[in-house]
Amino acid sequence: MDILPSLFKSLTLASIIILITVLGTTEVKGQDFHYSQFYNAPLSVNPALTGIFNGDERITGSIRDQWRAIPVPWFNFSVGYDRKFYPKRNKKGFFGAGAFFNYDIQGESHLQLANLNLAGSYTRLINSRNLITIGALIGYASRGFNQQDLTWDKFWDPDRFIVDPGLGSGENFDLDRFGFIETSLGLNYRWQKSARTKLDLGIGGFHLTRPKARFITAETQKLPIRLSLYGIYSRELTNKLDLQVDGLYQRQQTYNEWLVGAYLNFYLNQSRGKEFQFRAGLGYRSRSAIYPKIGIEFKNIFIAGSYDIYLNDLAQEHGGGGPELHIRYIIRHVKPQGKFKACPIF
Repeated sequence: MDILPSLFKSLTLASIIILITVLGTTEVKGQDFHYSQFYNAPLSVNPALTGIFNGDERITGSIRDQWRAIPVPWFNFSVGYDRKFYPKRNKKGFFGAGAFFNYDIQGESHLQLANLNLAGSYTRLINSRNLITIGALIGYASRGFNQQDLTWDKFWDPDRFIVDPGLGSGENFDLDRFGFIETSLGLNYRWQKSARTKLDLGIGGFHLTRPKARFITAETQKLPIRLSLYGIYSRELTNKLDLQVDGLYQRQQTYNEWLVGAYLNFYLNQSRGKEFQFRAGLGYRSRSAIYPKIGIEFKNIFIAGSYDIYLNDLAQEHGGGGPELHIRYIIRHVKPQGKFKACPIF
């Protein structure tokens, strides 16, 4: 790989800044939502992945539903849009911009999180095979829950042997909803030999301003920073077959997880205007789960699905799993010949 010393310096410096920010904070319990197929919801992992795709405009949608077999279901939904902007005079890089919306709801209290985010990035072409991207994100999030759906031990009336919500919970919440500003920074490095042989390495940090996260105003809890480290490697094995290997590590206060996966991509039709691909693979999550995954791509439309099969005692006793679905649509513009020099790798 043709990696310049300046590239290493930039990557190392940005990584150290994010790591110092993350590791130097006080830990508070909590965790964000996550997807097993993280590469299909890229802006939720790193804002530096804004605009990093083969095309000009991208629309993505993701759904995850888990633990329906027990009374603590967890549902996630995300939708996003991002695109590239090519400077007319600067042939050494391009900009990316996008927006995405996340929503999740979990448990009997219907604990909800909804956030709308704007992301931007700049990609610098080091040479024909190496690129480095820096990205940032800002947004607004709202978190809340429904007290009416909760049952407390003080509802029990031992004299009448009944559950009476009229007795009160004895709990005093000042707020049942609060909002905060979301912030994120990230860095992504890409090495790309061809459209089908490439490597992405990146680091992203979320909740960098440590916003207040509390339902009782006297509390001083702050939202813990989430750190994401990932690698995605794709290689063309034959004219009709590719291999992708991917890995992700995430840490948020005391919670951390890692996952690894791989799939084979079969090119069933490569005729122009009739492109058709089929993908199949398997992944493993550190929280004792495996997830088979499949996908199909027809021209510019891609659909992928997976199912987390939990291996812990709770899942074995009560059943349950985590179905996940992703949809992506990419738009490619026809550029006037002679007016724009296309990026050599996209």
